[in-house]
Amino acid sequence: MDKIKWCVGKREGLSLIEPNSNLAEAYSKKAEEALESMRVNVIKDWKISTAYYTLYFSLYSVLTKIGIKCEIHSCTIAFAKRFLREFLSEEDFDFIEDSLKARIDSQYYIDRTVPDEQYNKMVKNAPEFLVKCKSILLKLNEKKINEIRMEFKNVVK
Repeated sequence: MDKIKWCVGKREGLSLIEPNSNLAEAYSKKAEEALESMRVNVIKDWKISTAYYTLYFSLYSVLTKIGIKCEIHSCTIAFAKRFLREFLSEEDFDFIEDSLKARIDSQYYIDRTVPDEQYNKMVKNAPEFLVKCKSILLKLNEKKINEIRMEFKNVVK
């Protein structure tokens, strides 16, 4: 089954809301706060979590500007992979998916470790991803937002 359609069918999954620049700005601020928390944290597990939330809130700020609501992280990422390819690369998608897995492994499992390579990549690249998403927010005009919303509606018909 198509992941987007599956996500739309879930209670906290993908849904259309009114595009909201103020809410997008609020999520961008949450991303900045998560980034600051990552910088001051010394515990690896918490650095992983705050780095991931920097990525997630950055991405979610873009969705709220478009008018997409979603409380399932994998569905938020699936939306980006399907509808934001003009703005984000395959490497960006792989990075956020790997970061989600790292966050889950470090937060919920005692017997799983996040490889140093992934950990270092998250800490290094979280600020860059935030900047990239802020740039997307600036590029999203009403015409582009309407195009993405229409494409989303056509997929979920």
